[in-house]
Amino acid sequence: MDHAEENEILAASQRYCVERPIFSHLVLQERLHKKDKVSDSVGDKLKQAFTCTPKKIRNIIYMFLPITKWLPAYKFKEYVLGDLVSGISTGVLQLPQGLAFAMLAAVPPVFGLYSSFYPVIMYCFLGTSRHISIGPFAVISLMIGGVAVRLVPDDIVIPGGVNATNGTEARDALRVKVAMSVTLLSGIIQFCLGVCRFGFVAIYLTEPLVRGFTTAAAVHVFTSMLKYLFGVKTKRYSGIFSVVYSTVAVLQNVKNLNVCSLGVGLMVFGLLLGGKEFNERFKEKLPAPIPLEFFAVVMGTGISAGFNLQESYNVDVVGTLPLGLLPPANPDTSLFHLVYVDAIAIAIVGFSVTISMAKTLANKHGYQVDGNQELIALGLCNSIGSLFQTFSISCSLSRSLVQEGTGGKTQLAGCLASLMILLVILATGFLFESLPQTIWLTTFVSSLFLGLDYGLITAVIIALLTVIYRTQTGVSPALIMGARRKAMKKYAKEVGNANMANATVVKMDAEVDGEEATKPEEDNEVKYPPIVIKSTFPEEVQRFMPPGDNIHTIILDFTQVNFIDSVGVKTLAGIVKEYGDVGIYVYLAGCSAQVVNDLTQNRFFENPALKELLFHSIHDAVLGSQLREALAEQEASALPPQEDSEPNATPEA
Repeated sequence: MDHAEENEILAASQRYCVERPIFSHLVLQERLHKKDKVSDSVGDKLKQAFTCTPKKIRNIIYMFLPITKWLPAYKFKEYVLGDLVSGISTGVLQLPQGLAFAMLAAVPPVFGLYSSFYPVIMYCFLGTSRHISIGPFAVISLMIGGVAVRLVPDDIVIPGGVNATNGTEARDALRVKVAMSVTLLSGIIQFCLGVCRFGFVAIYLTEPLVRGFTTAAAVHVFTSMLKYLFGVKTKRYSGIFSVVYSTVAVLQNVKNLNVCSLGVGLMVFGLLLGGKEFNERFKEKLPAPIPLEFFAVVMGTGISAGFNLQESYNVDVVGTLPLGLLPPANPDTSLFHLVYVDAIAIAIVGFSVTISMAKTLANKHGYQVDGNQELIALGLCNSIGSLFQTFSISCSLSRSLVQEGTGGKTQLAGCLASLMILLVILATGFLFESLPQTIWLTTFVSSLFLGLDYGLITAVIIALLTVIYRTQTGVSPALIMGARRKAMKKYAKEVGNANMANATVVKMDAEVDGEEATKPEEDNEVKYPPIVIKSTFPEEVQRFMPPGDNIHTIILDFTQVNFIDSVGVKTLAGIVKEYGDVGIYVYLAGCSAQVVNDLTQNRFFENPALKELLFHSIHDAVLGSQLREALAEQEASALPPQEDSEPNATPEA
């Protein structure tokens, strides 16, 4: 037997035992060596707050410009190859997704390219995640499209529209204006939430909720893309049951389907499915996933241009992609009152998707992300980007997995991807003008019968109601007292003496209200009612009580509570009293010094006996509860037996 095996056996046989008293708050305070704390004066605190030191300036810069922290530590030889491969792979995927998600947002495709460039560059400087891919996202794009179509429907009458082409261009221009307004407002909301340190709002959008939302949104994407697959002309629907209306409209016009458009779409769809299986099967041998979307775009564009599908077979194509960047323009703020609800939903969903993916990848690679800074980064990307005609962006789940899975180490990979998009915008955009719109099925990513905004609100409400319902069906003092009253009445009915029942119930009420405990004493000492009132509930009545757990103590874990205000103290005092009235103790475990100080300042310990409810840890509270019950049973067994006397008993002659 070697030394390693001996050490393993020795380690397995060792035991670690700790013997100490049960640390209630009072016992622990007696053993602590307190150090007098000298608080700084207001002047010293102000001086410290406004003192400008190099370290403080550096921390502020690191906080608001995270790139200044990781870029100087960039390991060129170790990171550059991974970032280069990752940037190219992500850019190749970002091109077709940018074009496709612009269609979901109900704006011309070129605006999807703008949204794939400006925000990515800004996030590289402002974001704390090193691996997520920022840009257009299917769910956010579809929510933007819902607002644009609601305010600017397909059948809108535009003054001065002399023909169909001019009318379509004018309609698209109005939708771009709506999209820019929503983007600016959602960015302002995100920025304000970040500055106010509201990064915690993401906890109300749980992972099952977000997954259900994004999965159901895939149905909306699919139904909204059916008309491009079949090559039929239908109006775009938004709002409640839009998925049903869109599907019915396509089915009603299926007799006018374009066979060529359907053929191209099915061919590309088959390529994507087959390539996905290939990537999955050989992912261990491939240095990087094959960019199927890019090949689908190249193949679709080549076939469309080679056979002139638009002219010969009336296949809808992307159309003109103007070269160059547009000058900045001011979004129309007069639309804010029409889109503020949608902007709030877009801001929260965009942040929730971003922070969930950012935390997942950060935990995998051993670094931390700041939720508040992510809000600020997204807010600036959206608000400043809206000046350059971008629509709301977020983290793309598929692109983020590609960027991380192909070896990306930093956001320089995202910068490289955005530079590839810039190349398309400035020079090669015309090559993709013949791309058939039925390629939009590559965006099959994103709420069922309700529109996305209503679906999100409904999901959040259901989640909150579920939490409330579960918390309200715990041990309720009112239910316990009600059950005792019913049991007493049933017992009285059985013995045939209603007067006895009423007398007993009145006695119970008097004990619960603490009337006996608060009788004036002759001395001047202040007498407080007992914390927990042990009701003299007759044992013969117990059989009328509904079956349930014999709960005598509730332990609240306060280890994660940083502070408690006056409202919280008042609520906590009410909880202690309500459960004490029905004979249940409420212990507080793991209270920090700040929490104890808050409780003291808000007169929670006006009755000094309440300090006995505080314990150092949950384990101490459990042991203290067990010891208390054991002592109570011991005292009860030591009392001499008393003869029971019934009010309805007839005295013997």
